[in-house]
Amino acid sequence: MTAEDFSNPQSDISSPTPDGIEFSTMPPKDKKTLRKAIAGSALGNAVEWFDYGVYAYLSGYIASSFFPGPWGTVATFGVLALSFVFRPLGGFVLGPLGDKLGRQKVMVITIIMMTIPTTLIGILPTFGVVGVLAPILLLLCRIVQGFSTGGEYGGAAVFMAEYAPDRRRGFCGSFLEFGTLLGTGGGALVCTVLTVIVGDDAMSAGWWRLPFLLTLPLGGVALWLRMSLKEPPVFSEAAEHQETSKKPFRDLFSGYWRQIVMLMAFVVLLNIADYMVLTYMPSYLSEVLGHSTVQSNFTLIVIIALMMCVINWFGSLTDRIGRKPLLYVAAIGYILLSVPSFMLIRTHNVFLQGVGIGILGILLVIMLCSISATLPAIFPTQVRYSGFAIGYNISTAVFGGTTAMVNSFFIKELDFDMFPAWYLVAAGIVGLIGIYFFRETAGRSLRGDQIPGDNDEELATAGIPLIGYKQPEPES
Repeated sequence: MTAEDFSNPQSDISSPTPDGIEFSTMPPKDKKTLRKAIAGSALGNAVEWFDYGVYAYLSGYIASSFFPGPWGTVATFGVLALSFVFRPLGGFVLGPLGDKLGRQKVMVITIIMMTIPTTLIGILPTFGVVGVLAPILLLLCRIVQGFSTGGEYGGAAVFMAEYAPDRRRGFCGSFLEFGTLLGTGGGALVCTVLTVIVGDDAMSAGWWRLPFLLTLPLGGVALWLRMSLKEPPVFSEAAEHQETSKKPFRDLFSGYWRQIVMLMAFVVLLNIADYMVLTYMPSYLSEVLGHSTVQSNFTLIVIIALMMCVINWFGSLTDRIGRKPLLYVAAIGYILLSVPSFMLIRTHNVFLQGVGIGILGILLVIMLCSISATLPAIFPTQVRYSGFAIGYNISTAVFGGTTAMVNSFFIKELDFDMFPAWYLVAAGIVGLIGIYFFRETAGRSLRGDQIPGDNDEELATAGIPLIGYKQPEPES
């Protein structure tokens, strides 16, 4: 894109200007299209996180059903970790397909592949019925789900980012993470209410299956929405002008490996914090600190509800001041505040526990609010899906999926229940390094075959205001 392109605003959703368009000036048809794109992306993400949340919250019941013995919880989280090994494979397969065939087509495939195995978990026989075959079947379901998720999140984030107006990409993208919180919080709420109604004994006897079965109607609605969507204008234009890549895998690693490395460094922090707060925390509260499952889940539900109330505001804020300032706040916050937060969580005061989890939650929402706008903008259109899916899922497989298992293992082996706090501190340091090398992309166009922000100097010279860009000092 050149400076001339940016000085010629258009009135439709495909405007290439950095100012983009405001929702109030959109034609009704384009508003409806954007809302459907947001809903289709966010609901699919909610289904994914509903599954992760339910699996984590019901880990005790799953352990007793599939892994009887003292290491049942570790084995249950180990299955989750093994499924994450297949996420990069899903990224390697589905990411390039998304860059060649289209975002929408692959998103339809991923929601089907996520919904079916998650539902099947709800009808699997237990160890007491079929012996060792039970955990094998559980692992197979998680593997298929992990493979599909390797293309799900990257596709949803890229799809939403490419549909959003440039000036509102942070706000629109925050709805994808609203879906994350909705799915996780919804999973916690369903599990908590069900446990209160039927009791622990009934849950152990088989009622733990119901939340997994609820995935079927949720996934069905998400599938219906996605099948009605069209490709984003950014991708359609690239395909029309033959700017899509014939060999995105080769092009990605030959020209954009640095972007993959800095993405992976940031995702170390993102995933350890995400899975620590949203999936592992109930298990930590109940199994490590000895609180009731209902109390543990209820505490997290309140925190998630508060996060949902502010995430869109924070997303809108990144459209005004940039993505990097808030990412810096989150990373530095985890480095400095993780240990004090866990000290509060370890107390027997419910209010102080809530404050500790709340600190970790607000830092997480500050980070979550902009990632769906930030991470797709690291890559140009022709390798955007591939780069996001591969880089994100390699890091997620190593650090995200193993978070609960690593914490459970070291707490048990070292008898050190502050281990999760120091794990977050280390993740914060790695994430801070990745953020440092990010380019500010707030307000930049995602169009064209160059990395967003590559032409900042040209645009600034032409008098186009750019968030977070500092004009180079003239040579004396």
